[in-house]
Amino acid sequence: MTDDTKKSPGRPRSTQSHQAMLQATLELLAEVGFDAMSIDAIANRAGVGKTSIYRRYSGKEELVADAIESIRQDVVIPDTGNLWSDIEALIENAAQITLSPLGRKTVAMIISSATTNSRFAQIYWTKYLQPRRLAFAVVLERAKARNEIHSNLDSGLVFDMMSGIMLYALIFPPTPESWSAYVSRALRLFLRETS
Repeated sequence: MTDDTKKSPGRPRSTQSHQAMLQATLELLAEVGFDAMSIDAIANRAGVGKTSIYRRYSGKEELVADAIESIRQDVVIPDTGNLWSDIEALIENAAQITLSPLGRKTVAMIISSATTNSRFAQIYWTKYLQPRRLAFAVVLERAKARNEIHSNLDSGLVFDMMSGIMLYALIFPPTPESWSAYVSRALRLFLRETS
């Protein structure tokens, strides 16, 4: 067998197939929504067999959560030495992800799907929200160590409140300030009242 006729290793094809699955999932989410899409349609669009999908995922909910995660950036844990500089970095990172047209569509799909499908909500919480909640806790723990906030402040509650404000401001854009400025101002008010 010559070098020209050797088969390429299986891994690159596997990676390519996986990327095709994720891309097909995102496209179908945008076109027909979570409830109307099927594993058959995803497999057909990705050019893979259903068994290839089921080898990686237990069902549509897990695949969709992974597809969404694939377009998100890695968890950022800023460490500027100052709570408000860290929070501003987190808000800017969230703005870059959330305020794009794809980001807005994705948020709308997540809210809609999580409201009607508890399995998707649980998978999305575990794969996406929980790691970010833990990363945010690291930022607040550092601020506690620097005596910038009370040591008993509940980081989970602060993250949940910040997430709620971000979603609200996405649906009902604030005026005249920017989304980022509004989220920052709300968070400063909340932390001032709880610290």
